Amino acid sequence: MMRDLLQESYNAMRHNRRRTALTMLGMAWGIATVVMLLAYGDGFGRACANIFANFGTKLFIVVPGRSSMQAGGQKAGAQVRITLDDIDLLTTNIPQITHITPSCGKDATMQYDNRSFTMPVNGEYPNTFAIRALTLDQGRLYNPEDQIQRARVAVIGSDTKEKLFSGRNALGEHLRIDGISFEVIGILSPKMQQGDDNINRFVYVPFTTMSDLKDTHYLDAVWFNYETNDYQRIEQSVRYIMAAQHKFNPADRRALFVFNLMEQVNQFEIITLGLKILLGIIGTLTLGIGGVGLMNIMLVSVTQRTREIGIEKALGARRRHIFLQFLAEALAITFIGGLLGIILAYIVAFSVGRLTLYSAMAKHAEAGDIRLMINPVTLLVAVLILGAVGLISGMVPAIRASRLDPIEALRYE
Repeated sequence: MMRDLLQESYNAMRHNRRRTALTMLGMAWGIATVVMLLAYGDGFGRACANIFANFGTKLFIVVPGRSSMQAGGQKAGAQVRITLDDIDLLTTNIPQITHITPSCGKDATMQYDNRSFTMPVNGEYPNTFAIRALTLDQGRLYNPEDQIQRARVAVIGSDTKEKLFSGRNALGEHLRIDGISFEVIGILSPKMQQGDDNINRFVYVPFTTMSDLKDTHYLDAVWFNYETNDYQRIEQSVRYIMAAQHKFNPADRRALFVFNLMEQVNQFEIITLGLKILLGIIGTLTLGIGGVGLMNIMLVSVTQRTREIGIEKALGARRRHIFLQFLAEALAITFIGGLLGIILAYIVAFSVGRLTLYSAMAKHAEAGDIRLMINPVTLLVAVLILGAVGLISGMVPAIRASRLDPIEALRYE
């Protein structure tokens, strides 16, 4: 039965080659559009994820501010000051924290030979590199032993290396930070840097050593990452713990600034999902145009083959046989056109390569650009849409053919 249906479909398509080829082209163009649009949506989502991963995703930055509400006997306007005791307090009361570091920084004068620049220097724990998602390009990172020994060692950003050392080897060299000599032990890989952002100019030194450059009793910020998905509860815990310690209202957002990167990540995920749905609808409508073309061609085929249908019914063919015959022909055209369209989509995706997105605004941001990578889920969704369009487009002519009256069909001129 199936073999006969396929043979009938093949014979019908071969009899009208030009018409069949044009119909297949319409279906191929439609499915290629669907696949490429969905691939673009996936590429956009992946680019956004790479941008956020550049800074670390499950990340909190806690910065002290000034209270704007009365609480605990304190008047509004009191300065909140964070110390190392708060690091211990947060670590003890929030077990989900994986890494935490205090941060003290300043703009310092960096000197090497006759070169001198003002650049930011940060004193932080050795785990700051894991928290900030910083990767090492050359040398090594400072470690807990350097921290204990108050070693005067520095890990420098890629732009700092270029500014101070140009093309020379920086490892093992000594630079002066506000007149104090530090040995360069590591150079960081370049990170995405937008506009005048100086993220690649930072110099990192052990927190204990930072006291040689600045009073570190009061911290500028606290950075930490965590291992749970409930970031809202962690933020709430941070505010309540710090409010109880420093006597400010937990609802006072000016007293303590808590920057939660996952909140922005989730907002972009919603935007990305909306974009994917929109692109999917546009692609489906485009494929629907091809489906309408297929339906029209099949209706014309039914009209032209009316006498043939009458003869088949006169010889004993039932309605379902006629229905399946025309439906099989429509699905065969859909399948072959869809296969050609998917091949076309792959060719276009590989030919286009990388589409500029974030690299137009930031340096070292190629990972934030869009790549049309067709994943299995995208392909499955496109095939399901194609199948639905092909089935609907083929059923209408097939139903019409199956309902023809055999006597009237035989009289058709």
